Amino acid sequence: MIKTAVARRYSKALFELLDSSTIEATRGTLNGLSQAMQDSVSLRHVVASPVFGMEEKIAVLTDLGGRFGCPPVGKAFIAQLVKKNRIGFLPEIADAFGKLVDQSKGTQQVTVSSAAALPPAEQDRIKTRLRETLKRDVEITFQTDASHLAGLQISIGSTVVDSTVRGRLRAMQSLLTKE
Repeated sequence: MIKTAVARRYSKALFELLDSSTIEATRGTLNGLSQAMQDSVSLRHVVASPVFGMEEKIAVLTDLGGRFGCPPVGKAFIAQLVKKNRIGFLPEIADAFGKLVDQSKGTQQVTVSSAAALPPAEQDRIKTRLRETLKRDVEITFQTDASHLAGLQISIGSTVVDSTVRGRLRAMQSLLTKE
């Protein structure tokens, strides 16, 4: 709870500092840094270890941010996160920042998961239906998960619509074990 509140405050402050031309670059940088921190044990060690000084941490992170195309305001923001000892909140800040960007653009992030890869025509049909249903532009990420067996699982924010065979079997099992 505290992490999300802090992340929202920091992401909102960053969003208000940026002009429209640097918002997407900053979003990419935050997402890239967040992913790098999750993937790299050595980067997490540099960020968390007291052996490395603040300036060293700032240098490593701003250099990495520069590789992602980070604008100067973003580099100053990253330095501020290190100085305030909030760099550990970077994944949550990146998520909150992404939501602010989507909200400002009027788009909705949607994840569609299926048992097998969907053909492009079917992906277009799903995108059109979701755009009509939600009455806004959608950015869809298509994923495959063989454990679904068949059907689709659509995630829109915190709402999940599960029409997969596995989901229906789970619902049936829950219903049968209640009685």
